Amino acid sequence: MGYTKEQLLARLQELQIDFTKHEHPVVLTVEAQAKHVGHLNGALSKNLFLKDKKHRFYVVSAMAKTNVDLKVLSQRLGLGKGGLRMAPEEALGEVLQVPLGCVTPFALVNESARCVSLLLDEGFKAQECCFFHPLSNDTTIALNARGLDKFLSSIGKQSVYVDLEANPPVGKDQPPDLASLVPSDAIAIPGQPDKAAPSQVSDMNHAPVNNKSTGVSAKAVKPTTDVRKEKLSNGVSLSNSFADPEKYVEDFIERTSSLVLSEITEENVKKYGEKLGDVISNTIRKKLATELKSTATMFKNTAYSEGFSAGTRQQAKRL
Repeated sequence: MGYTKEQLLARLQELQIDFTKHEHPVVLTVEAQAKHVGHLNGALSKNLFLKDKKHRFYVVSAMAKTNVDLKVLSQRLGLGKGGLRMAPEEALGEVLQVPLGCVTPFALVNESARCVSLLLDEGFKAQECCFFHPLSNDTTIALNARGLDKFLSSIGKQSVYVDLEANPPVGKDQPPDLASLVPSDAIAIPGQPDKAAPSQVSDMNHAPVNNKSTGVSAKAVKPTTDVRKEKLSNGVSLSNSFADPEKYVEDFIERTSSLVLSEITEENVKKYGEKLGDVISNTIRKKLATELKSTATMFKNTAYSEGFSAGTRQQAKRL
């Protein structure tokens, strides 16, 4: 069981860190949060929970107006262009122990997050106060960078402030400038397959501003005359799908889930509001309908081919 909001606020008081608390309805986006505290003199924050291919996790805490390009940040960490992606929702509960929309530097108070690397926007240092959720998105607290530094020091975390909009060249003679911030240890998530998570999936409340979602999308499967060699879009052979239908269903549900998450971006939430559910539903229909039709056709053709082959063999016996 991770820290609660009440326990966190009590710890800040014990550390004699000055902060003000603002309670409000649950919010899932920075824009929604701004309606309640945006009129106050301070900087709103967006917080990204990321992972790399080696299951190392990162929290990037940026000012709301800062453009965060994950491809550039990934290169600066020495992970290559596609090395960073949004961490899966399961990791929020297992590692940070907070629900969706509650990612902030304060989540690192939990012991399960001890190996998570933290990158802070250098712009915070120039602000009179900064706004963060204290492990719960029905409340916002305001404190300055010195108070945040004092809290992080109390849990053994170094405050590392970075120009998140910088794009320094990386090459043979110019090593990645943030490589030292890559965690030394990976974190295993129980029940999670050892494979890359969907890239650029937003957690709704805190999403990169300058990135297009590149989440896993379903591709149409083109029928061939040799159904035994046909491949599904996830690389599983059709014959294997027949042999293990549960695996096919599991893979298809996973791709559908990835597609849904890839559509939940800050931009879409702002653009469509309450109609986002309908938009996502229509997107799923458009992107998955072709695959389902193609797969159904392959099943039909395979059944026909197998029946024809069986009939031929039966006729041969009669002769």
